[in-house]
This record gives sequence, structure tokens and C-alpha cells, in this order.
Amino acid sequence: MKNRLKVLRAERDWSQADLAARLDVSRQSVNAIETGKYDPSLPLAFKIARLFGLAIEEVFSEA
Repeated sequence: MKNRLKVLRAERDWSQADLAARLDVSRQSVNAIETGKYDPSLPLAFKIARLFGLAIEEVFSEA
């Protein structure tokens, strides 16, 4: 699954650690999601979308 997480995070000048803290996950989890090595659970995907004020489809898309 593709995602815009890295771009969205950079737009806000947040580090991976900053985003991880806001999502209550590890920095490694953020890195794995950004690099496409891990697809987040549905609840986490919704949490990410809400954090950025976007629809889930605006953050994640099919590969």
C-alpha cells in the first residue's frame, strides 16, 4: 500500500519520533509504514488520517 505519510510529516516539520509520539507507536513503526515495509492496522490508519485532518484515502492508496 502506498502512503503520503513522509510528505505529510515533512510539511509539518515533524520528525519520525514526533509523529510516533502523537500516534503512540514506536519511531520504527513510523519508519516501516513510510517505507512500505508495514501496512498499519485499520484503527491506526484512521488515527493517522484524523491526525492530519484528511480522509483515509488521502493518506493511503493501493499500490
